Amino acid sequence: MTGLDQWAVDHAMPFAGPPGPPPTLLESLVPLLHAGFHPVGAGVAQIVTLPGQALISLLLVLAASWRLWKSGRVEAALAWPAAWLVGTAVELLFRHTLTRPALYRDGVHVVAFDSSWPSGHALRCTIVAAALATAWPRLRLPLAVWLVAVLVLLVLAGFHTPTDVAGGLLLATVALAGAALLSRSGLLGRRAALRRARAGA
Repeated sequence: MTGLDQWAVDHAMPFAGPPGPPPTLLESLVPLLHAGFHPVGAGVAQIVTLPGQALISLLLVLAASWRLWKSGRVEAALAWPAAWLVGTAVELLFRHTLTRPALYRDGVHVVAFDSSWPSGHALRCTIVAAALATAWPRLRLPLAVWLVAVLVLLVLAGFHTPTDVAGGLLLATVALAGAALLSRSGLLGRRAALRRARAGA
């Protein structure tokens, strides 16, 4: 898929700034630290994709989890933070073990793309959208529109290549499937009922 990614770098990233190094650990942890807001499209992409940043996405997932916990949906409340944690751990593992063939913009090697698969923002934004939609079903449509905007802007702003975004979506799909299985399992409810029955006996 290197040809597709190179085509995207050449023709589908109108908001991309000059090639730079991959983000540091501190830049990954602190929202908008050293973020570029020029051109304007890149600034818009920074704001729209901000909920996919590691700490902010975790806080949003925990807010959804708290809402589900208060409504008595214990398995669902635990499933979403677990999906976030496992998905992010797998993303980091892939980022540190996989290196894609070099991509170039205007003849300059874009080093940031060497280890950008899968897209953590695509992964975490998908998990955030699903978790919030589970906790607040009325938000499903605006969350779906927001997620589509995120996925498009990640490429247009030059944050990720198309295969990065596809990889993030694939990983998110696996994480969401696991969360759905845990949410519907009733496992924790059965264990609690069993403990109560034993205590009563």
